[in-house]
Amino acid sequence: MADKIPDLHASVRAGTGKGAARQARRDGDVPGIVYGGGVDPQPVNLNYNMLLKKLRAGQFMSTLFNLKVEGQEDVRVICRGVQRHVVKDLPTHIDLMRLKRTSRVSIFIPVNFINESDAPGLKTGGVLTVVRNEVELNVLAGEIPDEITIDLTGREVGDTINISDVELPSGAKPTIDRDFVIANISAPRAALADDDADTGDDVAADEVPTAGDENAAKEE
Repeated sequence: MADKIPDLHASVRAGTGKGAARQARRDGDVPGIVYGGGVDPQPVNLNYNMLLKKLRAGQFMSTLFNLKVEGQEDVRVICRGVQRHVVKDLPTHIDLMRLKRTSRVSIFIPVNFINESDAPGLKTGGVLTVVRNEVELNVLAGEIPDEITIDLTGREVGDTINISDVELPSGAKPTIDRDFVIANISAPRAALADDDADTGDDVAADEVPTAGDENAAKEE
């Protein structure tokens, strides 16, 4: 999955301390620190606009990145903290942790559905409703799967697909400790509309007054 891990570009920050951090912000960067992995911490700068865009996209704290620093080998990192301005709520500092291949990390993995043409429920007009298009799993950094595959073969209308129904990669486990729903196959909308019509305010045949009943009512 190395080629699918998003890149995070940074530059080496000259100097440490508040003075260097302030200068980085004046230059349109966000100062940060990269630590862990058995080597010394390294101060870096990240472009402010680039970082803000990634933060606003969501799930930044649970995304594994391929950190690219000019003149250095790429390294896998995950964010472990973002300091923000107390008033503007904008990033002012970022902490990145290096990961070894044997490190465990919680990360969102996309869900891919296959064999829809082999699902009887879909063939008859049923609708696949996806509750979660990605699932957060705790996995080894060196064995992150590209996706979770769910086979729809044989699935009928009314079937619900839970996380317990999915064969997860070896060593991977959900971060949510319950059997949550990923998707379900619901009845065709036309069938639902017909059901609603059948449950309307229809009058039963034996409740419809006959002509004799109407005349009796008038005499009363």
